[in-house]
Amino acid sequence: MNTDKSRLNILVVDDEEKQCKILKILLTSEGYYVRTANSADEALKRMDEEEADIVITDLRMGEKDGIELLESVLEKYKACKVILLTGYGSIENAVEAMKKGAWFYFIKGQGPEKLLEELRKLQKAHEAKYKGQMKEGFKGKKYMLETRNEKFQKVIRILERAAKSSANILILGESGVGKEVLADYVHQISRPDKKFIGVNCHALSDSLMESELFGHEKGAFTGAVGTYKGRFEAVEGGTLFLDEIGDIPLHVQSKLLRVLETRTIERVGSTRSIPVDFRLVSATNVDIENAIEEERFRSDLYYRLCTITVVVPPLRERKEDLPSLIRFFLEKYGEEQQKEMQEPSQEVWDALLSYSYKGNVRELRNIIERLVVLSENGEILAEDLPEQFFSQPVQKKSTGGSLKEIRAQAEKEAIQNALRENDYRIKETAEQLGIGERQLFYKLKEYGIDVKQMKKMHKI
Repeated sequence: MNTDKSRLNILVVDDEEKQCKILKILLTSEGYYVRTANSADEALKRMDEEEADIVITDLRMGEKDGIELLESVLEKYKACKVILLTGYGSIENAVEAMKKGAWFYFIKGQGPEKLLEELRKLQKAHEAKYKGQMKEGFKGKKYMLETRNEKFQKVIRILERAAKSSANILILGESGVGKEVLADYVHQISRPDKKFIGVNCHALSDSLMESELFGHEKGAFTGAVGTYKGRFEAVEGGTLFLDEIGDIPLHVQSKLLRVLETRTIERVGSTRSIPVDFRLVSATNVDIENAIEEERFRSDLYYRLCTITVVVPPLRERKEDLPSLIRFFLEKYGEEQQKEMQEPSQEVWDALLSYSYKGNVRELRNIIERLVVLSENGEILAEDLPEQFFSQPVQKKSTGGSLKEIRAQAEKEAIQNALRENDYRIKETAEQLGIGERQLFYKLKEYGIDVKQMKKMHKI
């Protein structure tokens, strides 16, 4: 059992036992938790016992080959990544497997460094996602990307795959949904040892924006007392995140388009082209297509930016994530304020779960931080909720019961779904729900959930 969740859980599958042992010794020496299996069926049994983060499988095996194992794993364990081991004569099959969802393929006979390099990237991403450890502009902060929402799960899967390329990424969504967090997550996967620089284009004036992005030479304008490197130069092989890119003026859009096409910049006041190396992730809450129609945004620039485009759902469309987000922020700000937070009362839970967060995750985060700061002895009081909780209009909608009954039904469904996803294993289900095993047993009794009966019905 992998007790350290911060390190990757890897399952090596090969019908040659010697090959399994060699890989296990190599990967274990790198700090990974490694198990082995000598067939596809044995691998699936191992996955049922304990889900792996990564499956490294030989392409050619006995009755079931690596392709069949890939399909079975991805069907049941959507978060798992499959890496294929192949010989030179099977590269075409490996490429076909990539189209079916394989993460990476490694050619046998090559040195292991390429495989280890890919695993190191995945380890960085694993830490960023599950432990919330941040670098550069996010030091000391945390984020959480675990979700039960299918739309958000799809967004994360697309970004994880896109991160392996150098393609430009455009993240769309309302203000506060966490676009910069996702940009940093892409950076942690693709260029974790380089810089991450975020720029809020909305906060820069038209005259300042050109200088900030492209830099300027001494004497280029009044106040330019020295040479200044812009963000494109400063990021130096890392990731540049341009937030609110829809607010960039047209004349700067023209220069940005040229940078994307030539990978060179010209500082303000200079005609010298300087080569730049960067990964670009952009974001906006502006309707870009409407801005193009109104001639406020260049269509050619848009098509350069949107090689990979994702739309982040607002918090109101993924309310199933509210309980885990609330607990996450309670723990985070409890640690910052050095307070041991208590479980919120039923009244507070009802208020937090029924509230409509127009400011999305950012508003939720600020509300929880407020409650933690105002709490005494870790106790959160309903009277400390912001004013808008008491002034928001009551929506006249048939709910089929009181808030308490609605919350109980939602909690019951969440527990049942988590049980199914974890193959009815109590420990894993409790971990996913963010509660203790004893508390889960209490909830099962409270809601009359018969785990054995559920498991029996599932097999029918």
